[in-house]
Amino acid sequence: MKKLILLLLFISVTISYSQNKKTERILEEGKLLFRLEKGSWHGTDDMLSRFKAKKDSIGGYLSYQTESNLINTIFFSKFDSEKILVRYTFDSLPKVKPIKIDTINNVASELEKSLILIRQDARSRTISNKDGFFTFYENTALNFIPVINGRGRNVFILTGPQVGGVVLIGNDYKLSYDKNNRFDEKMKIHNTILQFQYNSGNKENPTVETIHSHVVTEYISSTDICTLLLYKDYVEWNQHIVISKKKVSIFNLEKESLFTMKRKAWEKIAEHQNKKN
Repeated sequence: MKKLILLLLFISVTISYSQNKKTERILEEGKLLFRLEKGSWHGTDDMLSRFKAKKDSIGGYLSYQTESNLINTIFFSKFDSEKILVRYTFDSLPKVKPIKIDTINNVASELEKSLILIRQDARSRTISNKDGFFTFYENTALNFIPVINGRGRNVFILTGPQVGGVVLIGNDYKLSYDKNNRFDEKMKIHNTILQFQYNSGNKENPTVETIHSHVVTEYISSTDICTLLLYKDYVEWNQHIVISKKKVSIFNLEKESLFTMKRKAWEKIAEHQNKKN
């Protein structure tokens, strides 16, 4: 009993100590990407059902956070990228029904122009793929999420499934731009892609957690968090674990919380559990 109490105390201290600015930033960025993608999902559904006549004129879409923390989703013209076909305004956490739909103010703001510019540049670089940097998989599509804030100008690229019942983790990228929207650099967030089923099909012994390893980064990535939150209402598992060389990240989908610990501590806990069982 005394050993168990000491072990629990050790875990508590490790978890408390592990919360740092870096992991807080990852969690914050992941939740922002999730909210932006959620706005894009709802905006696309409404756009395709409400404005069918404009479908062939769409050059692309994107979402961004306003100064009041609302989410705007815009669809711009393929004939003139600075012309906005439809602008949606959603709650901070976008719901299916938008707060506002604007089809009158069709001139892009300066922020929207910059977001469109880096988004289209990232898309163009991906399509041309001159150096073979990007990887493409069957039954998937790339989603472009431009973000301009105090941390810089970046375009996150996520790979989404075009078939139902699966969650894809990996094959994601980050392209960075300078203050003049000129391309700076690109990086792979994961080296590979992993597929997770929504459920195990075993009602008596359902999946409670999923896991993958990181080689490129030390902690769970913001794109991981974004993807997990997008699909949390569809999957049976509520916890995802990411293991790197020295760290372990544990993300709770239901609580939307993240904590990390040293891998050595994680292995000690696992060893104790195995002996107990």
